[in-house]
Order: sequence, then structure tokens, then C-alpha cells
Amino acid sequence: MSMAQQAEPALGRPPASGPGQSDGRTARRPLALRLLARPEVGVFLGAAAVLVFFLIVAPTVRQGSSMATILYQSSTIGIMALPVALLMIGGEFDLSAGVAVITSALTASMLSYQLTLNVWTGVIVALVVSLAIGFFNGWMVVRTGLPSFLITLGTFLILQGVNLAVTKLVTGNVATDDISDMDGFDQARKVFASSFDVGGVQVKITVVWWLVFAAIATWVLLRTKYGNWVFAV
Repeated sequence: MSMAQQAEPALGRPPASGPGQSDGRTARRPLALRLLARPEVGVFLGAAAVLVFFLIVAPTVRQGSSMATILYQSSTIGIMALPVALLMIGGEFDLSAGVAVITSALTASMLSYQLTLNVWTGVIVALVVSLAIGFFNGWMVVRTGLPSFLITLGTFLILQGVNLAVTKLVTGNVATDDISDMDGFDQARKVFASSFDVGGVQVKITVVWWLVFAAIATWVLLRTKYGNWVFAV
């Protein structure tokens, strides 16, 4: 066999890497670059920049009560953002989530007041209704093959009309009756709307729920098979 024939099989193949060699794809990047590549770090830096800006230009933001108010408002949005974020990571949307929250609240209050039931009964039924709405959206997406954007937009419009029509039909108004004097209201308020003192500042319990749900969502995404499926989709 000639020298050319011996060298021919080696043409077109990269040289074998030795124990101390790397082709650049498996090289370990510096910690700073690895952190900046994570999307949550970019979001954190953006939030920190906004906070620093308002701390400088708006002195009232520096007060503990103002920060507690900001945290409360953030928690009400953040609790909703968590499940929506799971959908968006999987490449789907749910435009009906905001209206579904109103549907859930109306269900709990009207059921409790009109049927003179314990408030916790209304809360449980409202949870079942919310799960049913989510199941319906998912079932429609799977069965029809239509984009979730269109399915949930339709659900949004349906729920918007149902909220007004049913509330008007049941209560004679577009708002529900006051349930603050009903059985179970004080206990439900302690769970969902109470406050606790931190350094002389009243912080809403919803902030705690927000952090708990965020920790659960993070664990599900990063430590479970279901979370791996979400990322894979």
C-alpha cells in the first residue's frame, strides 16, 4: 500500500483530541458568562435597574410602607404570571387567565351568598370551576389542533360575557353582594388577605404565597420529569 493510500482514510477527519485538548464545544466557560446566559439573570438585572432608578428619583419609594405596597402589587401579578410562564416556556398562551380569575371570584362569592353557604364551600367550588376552564382550554387545543392563542381568546370572550350575564341574572347587578359577615370569611381572609408585621411594616400574606408558588414552580421545572417535558416542548 502506498503512502497516499495510507493517508487517504485520514482525509476529512479531524485529528483525534488528546486528554488535554478541547474542540471548544465542551470547554467550560467562565462563571460570569454562564450567569449572563441565564434568562432569569437578565430579568433580575433589569428589575434591579428599575428599582435603583425609582429609589433615586422618588424618595417616597425608600419608605418601608411603599416597598410593602410594591411587593403586594407585584405578588398579585406574580402569582398569575407563574402558570402563564409555564405555558409560555412550553410555547403556548392563555389569554383567558385574567378573566378566569374574575369568574372564580364571582363563583365563590355568589355561591356563598345566594345559597347561604360557608365561604370555604364557595372557594372550593371556585377552584373546581377554574380547573374546569383550564381543562377545557387544553382539551380544545389538543382536539382541534388550533393555536392556543385562538382557543383562549375565544374562552376570554365567552367568560367575559358569562361573568356579566350570570352576575346580572343572579344578583340583579353587575357586582356581587357583600359576604364579609358570612361564616368562614374571617378564616379565608386570614389565609388569602391577612398581613403580618416586619420591622414595623405591614406585609400582605400574598407576598408569601407568591414566593412559595415561585419556589414550587422552579422545583417542578428544574427537578422533575414534567418540567423537563415543558422545556422540551
